[in-house]
Amino acid sequence: MLKKEVTILITSKQNSKFKYWMKLKIKKYRDEYRQFLVFGEHQIEKAKQSGLIEEMVTSNENVTGTLISIDLMKDLQLAETYFDTLAVCKFNDQKMKSSRVLFLDDIQDPDNLGALIRSAAAFGFHQVITSHKSADFYNEKTIRAAKGSIFDVELSRGPIVDYIKQYKALGFKIIGADAHGTKQHISYDQLGLVLGNEGHGLSSEVKALCDAFYTIDTMKVESLNVSVAGGILMHQWRLS
Repeated sequence: MLKKEVTILITSKQNSKFKYWMKLKIKKYRDEYRQFLVFGEHQIEKAKQSGLIEEMVTSNENVTGTLISIDLMKDLQLAETYFDTLAVCKFNDQKMKSSRVLFLDDIQDPDNLGALIRSAAAFGFHQVITSHKSADFYNEKTIRAAKGSIFDVELSRGPIVDYIKQYKALGFKIIGADAHGTKQHISYDQLGLVLGNEGHGLSSEVKALCDAFYTIDTMKVESLNVSVAGGILMHQWRLS
């Protein structure tokens, strides 16, 4: 990147812009302002390609953006790895059509959520819908585990039962991942895959809406991590 002329260096923790960025480390304020922080060159590049960057913030004089002190940049970090540049991004509100939809019923681990979003992007599940109790799309752990894929799919959060009913009305077949399901793969033109909570699986309300249940044939282990199982199932029903 070209070196820029430095006109203002923010060094005070009382600066209003710095206070605003600090708030974006907290889910409550991310939801209120519909903005979040992105760190890392790859993630920032994906955000830039998606047109979601509102502002660049940096402690590196050779990078274009709002210049702040190293101490303030350290305060803004969300992980152990230090980054000298971050992007303030707006929420991903893009709408995408897809014949494959991933429903997540109370997935609580942000690492699992991020890995599932990445697999969804890889296998053509261009819509990802989570329940209210699922992990936050814009948690730093989710973003890092997704490896930039939060910018490649449509993200929705809300009452999962209502969402599933809407897609069933559109002709989607709803398949639930369950230890007691079938192992026979069946093709569907429009499919919604539902994955349940890491500890309790699918809720009874969601199970009642499923058209079929599918299980993964395994050896020597009873179950797989939900992100691993989700990746396998999405690969089976991937878009060609």
